[in-house]
Amino acid sequence: MFGSKQKNNSTAEATSRLEDFDYLNPKSIYLDSACQSLRPKSVCAALQEYYTKYNACGGRVKYDWGQKVDEAIDEARGAVLRLLHLSSKDYVTSFTLNTTYGINLLLQQLPQGFYKRVITSDIEHNSVFLPTMTLATRLGVERIVLSRTPTGELTYSSDQLEKAIVVVNSTSNIDGRKLSSIKELVRDAHERGGIVIIDAAQTMAHNHEMLIGCAADAICFSAHKMYAPSLGVIVCRKSLLRSLDYQIVGGGMVSNVTENNFKLASEDPASQLEPGLQAFGEIIAFSQALKWLDEIRPFGEDRSKYINSLGNELFEGLKSLPDVNVINAGPTSVVSLYSSKMDAHRLAIFLSSGGIMARSGYFCCHYYLREKLNLPPLLRFSIGLNNTHQDITTTINTVEKLMRSA
Repeated sequence: MFGSKQKNNSTAEATSRLEDFDYLNPKSIYLDSACQSLRPKSVCAALQEYYTKYNACGGRVKYDWGQKVDEAIDEARGAVLRLLHLSSKDYVTSFTLNTTYGINLLLQQLPQGFYKRVITSDIEHNSVFLPTMTLATRLGVERIVLSRTPTGELTYSSDQLEKAIVVVNSTSNIDGRKLSSIKELVRDAHERGGIVIIDAAQTMAHNHEMLIGCAADAICFSAHKMYAPSLGVIVCRKSLLRSLDYQIVGGGMVSNVTENNFKLASEDPASQLEPGLQAFGEIIAFSQALKWLDEIRPFGEDRSKYINSLGNELFEGLKSLPDVNVINAGPTSVVSLYSSKMDAHRLAIFLSSGGIMARSGYFCCHYYLREKLNLPPLLRFSIGLNNTHQDITTTINTVEKLMRSA
């Protein structure tokens, strides 16, 4: 899907910002896209259009506004499946609050008595690390925390995968390392009767291709890291949906209700993960973000190559600075560091005074960074399509000046 069309920006200089983000103050450098990306103007316009022209509830509605909403939501569901090359015969797209809520929604409704263990990795975000703890306790099974290599591979034995619930990220929010063997992991788990749930929050915006052909049981991600409004997305196998012991239920999920029972809407399986009113405007704007990503060609360049070029420039520039310890094994769109000369939080404050917005702390990866590696709080730069080569140059020069003055 992505890359099938072109939006050529070659008339602009590479040091200027994409027109989609020209609402930004020229002196503002936003480098926190791993938390949430900025939104292009067309996405903002799509949300505004919903609120001002057809602000209605979807779902079993007969009037024109509501039917337009239903059509737009169906298009968004289909667009996600097309993006990942998945069939609607086997998968559904459901919408929720965010990646964390989506993972919890699945894990906390898995049935008792079938699975033998829960497996995760040491570099997981708390959105995975914590729910796998509560899941193992609820099911009364062991929980195994496996190591990931510096390049992102998961180290496991086939015996560990027997009837296992494997929950791992496809891209780390610490340093951008990728689980490049994800297809093999899914295959190996399925051969042993296990399931695999992927946290793809850091993958979908710029590297969704690595998930194409991945037969995971569920893929959870956040639209707000894909240049869209705040929204969670769950792509789930229908077979996994059918196995769930539903505890989180509500309006919109059912086809009938009696005094002491209810029947799920089997004709609309996606709704089974969507209790209550949905964020219709956000879903519609997310669909527009997918179209924008499909078309965008930053300065005439493939968008992934553009992001990679910025990431390589940032990594090499920061790594060359004295008194700066970059923890990345290699260049990615996410670069984290620390310095013995200045606390990361102070660094973030000083950078902010110069218009550079970066995140400091442990990035919800406390176990790996603080407990296992015993690192101090880190400073993290994460790149988006709103950034320019000039942003990177300015950031590197500013960090260098701060190190000299410390």
